[in-house]
Amino acid sequence: MMKFRRIYWVTEQLDDAGRGEVTGVYTSIPDLVDYGLSMKEHCEKQAALRLTLCELDTAKPPLICLTSDNFGNVEELLDQFVKDGEITHEDVVALADALEKQVR
Repeated sequence: MMKFRRIYWVTEQLDDAGRGEVTGVYTSIPDLVDYGLSMKEHCEKQAALRLTLCELDTAKPPLICLTSDNFGNVEELLDQFVKDGEITHEDVVALADALEKQVR
C-alpha cells in the first residue's frame, strides 16, 4: 500500500540575486533525485538550486530550506524524519549522494 505523504519537496532555481522560480514539487526522495535536482533549461534562473521541505496543509514555515551552498548537512537535518518513520535512511543516503554530485 502506498503511504500518504505529509511532507513534500519544492525545488527552485535561483538567479544571482537569490530570487527563485519553482521548478518542481515532489513527495518522494526517489522522484526528487531522479527528476528534481537537475537545472531546468526552461528556467532563466541558473545560479543555484534551492530545496525546501514543507509540511502539507499548513501555514507554518518550511521544515527545512537548503541551497546549493549548504547541501552538505542534509543527512543531519533529515535525521528527525528518519526517526519518526517519514523518510527512510536509505532515501536520505541517496539524496545526500545525489546532492554531493550536484555541487561538484
